[in-house]
Amino acid sequence: MALVRWDPWTTLPTLQDRINRLFDDTFPSLRAGGEEEMALLDWRPTVDTYEEGDSIVIKAELPGVKKEDVSIDVKENVLTLKGERKHEKNINEDNYYRRECSYGKFQRAFTLPDAVDPAKIEASYKDGVLKVKVPKTEESKAKKIEIK
Repeated sequence: MALVRWDPWTTLPTLQDRINRLFDDTFPSLRAGGEEEMALLDWRPTVDTYEEGDSIVIKAELPGVKKEDVSIDVKENVLTLKGERKHEKNINEDNYYRRECSYGKFQRAFTLPDAVDPAKIEASYKDGVLKVKVPKTEESKAKKIEIK
């Protein structure tokens, strides 16, 4: 069994995101701005970020979002996912019993480490899941040194 040193700074963004969601869900009236700005805040797709081989993977769950309604941009080592889940217009508002699904525009930004190659980023979309593979550069990959 290997010992792994715990780094509290890695969990801080997750904790901050949970606290922000708690306040947003509890006090929606505190949100300032117009209806368009509220739509940006209403829905944030869940995202997993992990390493897979020689790449960093960002996997976003985007149920009900069409591939053509999603864009991916990279600028100055920040990868940004933008898109919109559109509301079904053929359902009359009076016909709803309950409405829990969020609709509208979303945006998620991820700071990439310096040791990645933005020119070789690949993205795939299947069954409402967007998978973005960000390959690491050759210099950042671990190399095995032979002992003589």
